[in-house]
Amino acid sequence: MIGLDFEKPIVELQKKINELKKFTSDKNIDLSGETRRLEEKLEQLRRDIYGKLTAWQRVQISRHPHRPYTLDYIQLILKDFVELHGDRAFRDDKAIITGLAKLDGQKIVVIGQQKGRDTKENLSRTFGCAHPEGYRKALRMMEMAQKFGLPVLIFIDTPGAYPGIGAEERGQAQAIAWNLKMMSGIKTPIVAVVIGEGGSGGALGIGIADKVCVLENAYYSVISPEGCAAILWKNSAKAPDAAEALKLTGQDLLRFGVIDEVIKEPLGGAHVDPQEAAKNIKSAVKKYFIELMKIPRDELVNLRYNKFRSMGRFEENLEQ
Repeated sequence: MIGLDFEKPIVELQKKINELKKFTSDKNIDLSGETRRLEEKLEQLRRDIYGKLTAWQRVQISRHPHRPYTLDYIQLILKDFVELHGDRAFRDDKAIITGLAKLDGQKIVVIGQQKGRDTKENLSRTFGCAHPEGYRKALRMMEMAQKFGLPVLIFIDTPGAYPGIGAEERGQAQAIAWNLKMMSGIKTPIVAVVIGEGGSGGALGIGIADKVCVLENAYYSVISPEGCAAILWKNSAKAPDAAEALKLTGQDLLRFGVIDEVIKEPLGGAHVDPQEAAKNIKSAVKKYFIELMKIPRDELVNLRYNKFRSMGRFEENLEQ
């Protein structure tokens, strides 16, 4: 078990339980009562720790190396997935997965940011940070979905758009800005789910959706906590303070009206029970697709446009 700093008491107690079970097995001694008592203590400890997580702790869970990624959820939720590649202009960006699939028989287009499981794959997928061609590929698939009347499911999981020189030379900012404009007018239902990190324009570049959901231990923010801390305090060690100030958790975002739903995760995070996490995502997505498919396309676009225009309310004081 890979434990985060705040999970050390859980890891240590689990280790003791495993050692006790091995000892009783090797020595053929019945200590089931003691084992049961420790397991009950472990369950209560889990509830105590995960029941009062800070914003920074949720950020840490969102980055857990065993957390399910887009391809994992595609396998758990969808059927008959066929991946489609390339932006028809430069190359295929492996940081963004696109393709066709079925959700309980409903044909859909699926798009998602994909991180790697090891160093080699992370380098290939640039740690889930997309280039301009990745955003163009995603938009190409959304336009295809509009043409054939297919709903779009989007999985968001990136620390941000790729910041390299090549990406900037090929128009990174323009590609993201163009997606924001075009997604606001796509005439087909779009549901987005933040499954891990939802960082900056890299996440928003595929995040203009009719319904936006965030997993319980994911985050969605204009900047990473470390980046915010480096700007405000010139010290990335202040990341926990920045995470709190950014109000980036699903609970905060729901309260501010930025998202539509916080999807519950298994106790300890989605990596503890990926199937349970996938089941909860599937339930939310199906619910919203059924609701959105009933809305006339022109009205759907107007609702989406107004949804985002209504964010960031402010008041003007004209009495100077």
